[in-house]
Amino acid sequence: MRNCNALLCSIAILAGCSGGSGAAETSTGLPVVAACFVTGTSTIDVSLELARSPQERRKGLMGRESLAANSGMLFQYQEPQSPDHGFWMFQTLIPLDIAYLGVNGEIGSIRQMKPCASTNGARCPSYPAGVEFISAVEMNVGFFEANGITPGDRLILGEQSCKTP
Repeated sequence: MRNCNALLCSIAILAGCSGGSGAAETSTGLPVVAACFVTGTSTIDVSLELARSPQERRKGLMGRESLAANSGMLFQYQEPQSPDHGFWMFQTLIPLDIAYLGVNGEIGSIRQMKPCASTNGARCPSYPAGVEFISAVEMNVGFFEANGITPGDRLILGEQSCKTP
């Protein structure tokens, strides 16, 4: 029951941070929120587009020719996804890193993904999480390594939550 309560609280927090006037929108119409990755030694501010619906998650970053530094996309799910669930790079033009996140925003695994040039999506590899996850963040390739972000570190949503006292 405790895990269920943590899951419901996390979903409520994620939903609360993404709604209302605190979220801007991109030209794609997706809301954007301020967030940060917290490591043992630093806090790295990021700006994340939110992909919450099945259609938004399916489209992801397809067709984009670039992604601004410290910008990415947060894929949110209503229910935990199995370790076998993964992402693919069909029609995605830029190499990406992906971090799979648990219910409390902790990073369970990080993978690097290469663009897939095939016109047939079935020929594009999948990058499974290897851990159960409730959300995932795609960033430019090399972002996590360059910032010293590793499994066990956390993503926190909301600009106010990322400010140090």
